[in-house]
Amino acid sequence: MSSYLEGLNQEQQQAVLHSGSPLLILAGAGSGKTRVITVKIAYLIDQLGVAPQSILAVTFTNRAAAEMRQRAAAMEPAAADVMIRTFHSFGAWMLRRHAHLLDMPSGFTIYDDDDSITLLRALFPEHSRSALTPIARRIARAKDYGLTPQDDLQPISTDPAFAGFYAAYEQRLRQIGNADFGDLIRRPIELLQANPEVAARLRSRFRVILVDEYQDSNVAQFALLRELVDSSSYLCVVGDDDQSIYRFRGAEVRNILTFSDSFPGTQLVRLEENYRSTSAILNLASSVVAHNQGRLGKTLWTRRAGGATPVLAYLGSEDDEVRYCMGVLSGEMEEQGAFGISAGETAILYRTNAQSRLFETAFLRAGINYRIVGTLRFYEREEVKDAVAWLKFLANPRDEVSFRRIVNKPARGLGDKSVARILAYLAETEGRIVEACRAARSVLPARAAGALGGFLSIIDALADSFGNQTLADFVEKTISASGLAGYHQDQDEVAGSQRLQNLEELVNAASLYPPSMQGLIEFLEAIELDSSRQNSDDDGGERVTLITMHNTKGLEFDRVIITGLEEGLFPRAAEESPDDLEEERRLFYVALTRARRSLHMTSCRSRRVHGRIMELYPSRFVREIPADAVEIRGARAAEHSEDDGYTPGAWVYHDDYGSGVVVKRWQTGANTVVLVRFESGRTAQFLPRYTPLERVSGEY
Repeated sequence: MSSYLEGLNQEQQQAVLHSGSPLLILAGAGSGKTRVITVKIAYLIDQLGVAPQSILAVTFTNRAAAEMRQRAAAMEPAAADVMIRTFHSFGAWMLRRHAHLLDMPSGFTIYDDDDSITLLRALFPEHSRSALTPIARRIARAKDYGLTPQDDLQPISTDPAFAGFYAAYEQRLRQIGNADFGDLIRRPIELLQANPEVAARLRSRFRVILVDEYQDSNVAQFALLRELVDSSSYLCVVGDDDQSIYRFRGAEVRNILTFSDSFPGTQLVRLEENYRSTSAILNLASSVVAHNQGRLGKTLWTRRAGGATPVLAYLGSEDDEVRYCMGVLSGEMEEQGAFGISAGETAILYRTNAQSRLFETAFLRAGINYRIVGTLRFYEREEVKDAVAWLKFLANPRDEVSFRRIVNKPARGLGDKSVARILAYLAETEGRIVEACRAARSVLPARAAGALGGFLSIIDALADSFGNQTLADFVEKTISASGLAGYHQDQDEVAGSQRLQNLEELVNAASLYPPSMQGLIEFLEAIELDSSRQNSDDDGGERVTLITMHNTKGLEFDRVIITGLEEGLFPRAAEESPDDLEEERRLFYVALTRARRSLHMTSCRSRRVHGRIMELYPSRFVREIPADAVEIRGARAAEHSEDDGYTPGAWVYHDDYGSGVVVKRWQTGANTVVLVRFESGRTAQFLPRYTPLERVSGEY
């Protein structure tokens, strides 16, 4: 037994040796949870004589499952026979073997998101794919919550028509005999509930069930777990309530918070020794996440005492932020005790993908190698290329490539045949595509001709308005008038893809150029030059990592720079619910605990928003950092503003609305405007200069 326990700390040993009652391993960041769960698998087989075939281990990614299998088998070869799968893979395994009990063919096909939209399109041909995309995503979310078309769907959608879409989709999917990803969890639950003998057989086979990353489980996955466990099962889950950051994907942090209530007799083991970060970084991270109410509680510690003091830099603007990061990379801005960290061990973190643009542009021009993790480079993103194609065509109406991209996106009813008939007139119009469109209207079918007329109206309106506003305003108007704003906003609503923010960042980029045709051409030229300078990921040199906070989960770096710590950006929305706000704080905690040796944080006094300079305030998370936990550089933004008491987080009272909290503040001309969320749930905007808002004490 000693060989299995070698190198494990006391709490890790306790988790490995535990048996009998349900076990919740609360594993803090960098506490060696993967080692614990793989050692436990080997220990169960070799020391307790548990048959490998009776162990089921589930996690959330194929990569994690493969790593778990490899590490366990390296310690105990028989572990190769343990069933280690993702939740969805296990659900598919169950359905393949019992499909006949659900009137499904064993060779059923699994539909992905695109397949689901195609099925909805076949059922509702009067609706476009873009209109049906959010409906497909809501159906998927309903299944994550274990809801059928007959259940109360208000938490998923307030649209009374949604239940009808969902019911028709389900009926057709059952007729076809296929399954979507949600069915891989929901239908196994249905199978087990309707067939007690199957449930008993599976419970008898899988006597031990281990779940990794339990904080990421959703409602349906929890329900499946309940069906697989009985009083004689040994259930062990590993997770960290402080790292539950995927609520937008359906993850339910309450699964881990209420685990002991769901499984009486649960023993809790906390893994609090961190093997990654210095104590200076861990103390800061722990002090911030301690403000959350919905947590089981733990305090990370490390044997790596001391370490460089984390830096909190108050900067003037986003351009200053980029220069500061470049200074850190060069060593000019590094804190004492953290010298010698390479670019390859440095990550710059941000809340939204759009924030990468300024870093990409500056790094390309300065010759700093970088890599983008988890997404495309800014100018390679679909929504950005769509908008740039519109601008290219407006700058050069002979640009056939851009015309082909924009003429039917969003879908207008102008298919490939219609486009071919339009372009057939180019010879007659000497390459002028707009004139070819006008000529082709008379020969196109009525629907296509009408759609083409609408397209030409957009082109004419934009051409007429050009030069009457700033270039940023024109780009914003183009994005709106073309339909791209609405189209990509729908994508954001259902997928959290942040495409609209990327389009808004394109507007910000345009604000640096004059409102003329020459300015537009210079802007497009700068885009092309930046795109052509993009360095290759296999250039062999060290590259600084540009990455969103969400994508850092599971990663670590010697040096981390967390940018954009301002209200409205992080946390993102001023109208966040308490649950949303706690998840944002957990996201900050995840970002902080990625750092091994060096940590920098930046907060800007102003940023470009919709092409205009907006005054900002430090994130409320910054205000939660103990003063003695960081080295302060620069002056807080609030110290440069009029101290009128209406900063975000301040409590106020209004005679008609009652008590509320200021959640956002901005300037309109010479006037200060504040957005207040009242205890009734209502929000309202006020100009304090003209509206009496009484300051009151309270906590946000």
